[in-house]
Amino acid sequence: MRISSLIFLLFLGIDIQAQVIPVSVEHRAGIWTIIREGSPYYIKGGGGEKYLDKLKEIGGNSIRTWGAENAQEALDEAHKRGLTVMLGLWVQHERHGFDYDDPIAVRKQFEGFKKVVEKYKDHPALLLWGVGNEVDLNYTNTNVWNAIQDIAAMIHELDPNHPTSTVTAGLDESEVKLILEKAPDIDIYGINTYGDIGAVHENLKNFGWKGPYMITEWGVNGHWECPKTDFGIPIEQTSHEKAISFNERYDFIENDKAQCIGSYAFLWGNKQETTSTWYGLFTPYGDPSEAVDVLQRRWGSEPRNHAPVLKTLKIGDELASDNIYLIEGDLIKALADVSDPDGDALKFSWSVLPESTDKKSGGDAENAPSEVTGAIKKRKDDWATFRVPSKEGPYRLFLFVRDGKGHAGTANVPFYVLPRPEEAEQAREIEFKKRELDIPARER
Repeated sequence: MRISSLIFLLFLGIDIQAQVIPVSVEHRAGIWTIIREGSPYYIKGGGGEKYLDKLKEIGGNSIRTWGAENAQEALDEAHKRGLTVMLGLWVQHERHGFDYDDPIAVRKQFEGFKKVVEKYKDHPALLLWGVGNEVDLNYTNTNVWNAIQDIAAMIHELDPNHPTSTVTAGLDESEVKLILEKAPDIDIYGINTYGDIGAVHENLKNFGWKGPYMITEWGVNGHWECPKTDFGIPIEQTSHEKAISFNERYDFIENDKAQCIGSYAFLWGNKQETTSTWYGLFTPYGDPSEAVDVLQRRWGSEPRNHAPVLKTLKIGDELASDNIYLIEGDLIKALADVSDPDGDALKFSWSVLPESTDKKSGGDAENAPSEVTGAIKKRKDDWATFRVPSKEGPYRLFLFVRDGKGHAGTANVPFYVLPRPEEAEQAREIEFKKRELDIPARER
């Protein structure tokens, strides 16, 4: 009985080990390359765990997670579709209260990650480990890099088949040097970058990083780096402007063939961050945007059906950059410039929302504001009229345009509501009273 059990366990161990697909990073003829199962592997990825069928359809091959909470499901679902996973280990942040001078807390975190590595290291969908994301954001204690080194060294000891990476918020010389000095077991540098993506290659060279790197988040202009209204509200790009950004910025990724081993577009899904549409490649309703069409082209094929092209949204004759002030209670017309490459019939959804007051940093969870009920008074295709809300403050007019084939365009315009001037308010009250008394129009 003992011998039979031993044989069974040995057989089981061999079977599990046979599932492992070895991954390494190699420097060949001056070019850094991921080698997976003996062949070069270039990352065409989406940051997120949703819409995996769509990612596969458009030519993507990998997803990125930030933590291991749903690791089993993410790995299994990716494997079913022939996708790989950059599996994140959420190294705690100083800005969230974690103390890297507390050896007990640091050790407890380390032991938790050790269990994760032991559990998932042989999964065939695993591509690499992401040891921490933006731990440098608003931090002061550089001991976090010692902790990351310990985790990366542990991974190399337990899992010789998969490389390690860590991800910084943008690219600073100090962090590059700290990683080189304190975390030599990091194999791949990961960079989250948006408007500054064009400077990455040159800066890495100047800062001393000679190894491989990935762009682990990229896409639209970040809410911290875009124009703002004169009342302080960041101006979001329309879905068409975002598509242009994705196309232009992919050049910086694709053209660095010596060090860049691929990228993860952000966000392969949707979330509330400044707005409900800012970073998502999909709407909150699950519709892919024009930027998804761009990724499909850059990854080698033309979409069978295209997303609507929503170029501009105006309130009256004004764009968001015109710093729009409106008087409470007024009835205002809005107009969109939108078309569909396939001639599909379009459906328009309009709404007014107050500007979010729950804004965080580093992608932390935010609560979305509620729609102003009854603000939209009339709508017809590419135009609508809305009643300006009665409460003073900043708002946004949102537009979603759907093509009936599962695609959408999005836009929003911020505006500021001012109280009605006293004289105008008095005149309006008199007009209302006359109507209530049913005074004939010719006597008014």
